[in-house]
Amino acid sequence: MRRTDPEGHGPVRYGPPLPGTGLPVLPELTARICAAADRADAEPVGGSPAVTEAACGYWERRGLATEPGRVAAASGAPALLLALTAALGGDVLVPRPCAAWWAPYARVLGRPLFHVPTPAESGGVPDPYALLETVRRVRAEGGDPRLLVLSLADDPTGTVVPPELLHETVEAAAGEGLHLVSDETWRDTLHARHDTVLLSPAEMLPGRVTVVTDLAGALLPAGWPAAVARFPADGRGGELHARVRDILTALDARIAAPVAAAAAYALTEPQPVADRVAATVALHARVAAAVHHAVVAAGALARPPQAGRHLYADLGPLRAALAVHGVGDAQDLEEYLSARLGMPAPGGHRFGDDLAALRVRLTTGPLLGGTDAERAECLTSPAPLELPHVHRALSTVRSVFDDLRDDAQRWEPPR
Repeated sequence: MRRTDPEGHGPVRYGPPLPGTGLPVLPELTARICAAADRADAEPVGGSPAVTEAACGYWERRGLATEPGRVAAASGAPALLLALTAALGGDVLVPRPCAAWWAPYARVLGRPLFHVPTPAESGGVPDPYALLETVRRVRAEGGDPRLLVLSLADDPTGTVVPPELLHETVEAAAGEGLHLVSDETWRDTLHARHDTVLLSPAEMLPGRVTVVTDLAGALLPAGWPAAVARFPADGRGGELHARVRDILTALDARIAAPVAAAAAYALTEPQPVADRVAATVALHARVAAAVHHAVVAAGALARPPQAGRHLYADLGPLRAALAVHGVGDAQDLEEYLSARLGMPAPGGHRFGDDLAALRVRLTTGPLLGGTDAERAECLTSPAPLELPHVHRALSTVRSVFDDLRDDAQRWEPPR
């Protein structure tokens, strides 16, 4: 994650991997993977009937009727996005900022990639007018934009797009003939589930949206790569599904058989899985809220996190204080905060943001403890923020940002 000499202050090509919860594996998932550990046969490319049928049920419970023949499974969302990008052709549009793993696949395929500005309150979904302007500019310059990747519950910003903005962006994309890939990896991690309205673009534009869900978002550990994609039900969706399966075959991007057994079980959302998801979401929401309070109290800017395990902070108001510590851009900020906090703090440039902007993504997982026992205790404690190891970690966060606030006040120019 560190800048290399040849890169200097230029773009950094690859960012951090999909983060895990940091929590112990659910015993029921361990039992499924162990029971399938002696399977010698490979999973079919695109997923076995057990996985694809379980995925259909998962989406139908979320209001998206799905046929097994319009589902593909692979060893992680990156493989699916690579296959989709290759199958659709043309130039790729993504929000700014966006998940760190989206952009590399366009680069691998030699496809031009364009970042579209995103409103601060709804990361993951571009502003509709900025989208139209970008599409028309790219076409005027001889480009061929075909694919827009977006997310509802966003990594890295932790925000959730309002339905009205999503409608406007989807309509703008449809009017320009774009195909949408909706990354819904974090849709099951809403912090206030009953107070947040979440709609999928597939409900609004069923013929031009492919939904991708990496199960590491909520259902499986990050180290067990498995993801599913839902294709449109019309003829174009069938053609795209077939092309994607061909590419997955060339990549041999199969889910490992033991992981497939755990994935099929998790996608049915039995009570142990549902209970663990709810407990995990509640825990990360509380920790994220505490981090947000520390960051904002120091004078930095950050939207309240609404989903996932992340907080996206803009430390621009503290630029003078950071300059005293040799911080001049997002890479410097990443190195400074990672060292002071004792955990990874990737800069906004990892997510396609401006290198000169002092933005950073903070993650809650490392604050839950250093051992499985400590992390497991977080799940069962009625007051996890008061556990000694969590309290110490949060105290470090507060101390680092309080120091920056004090430095800012000390170095504030006289009026």
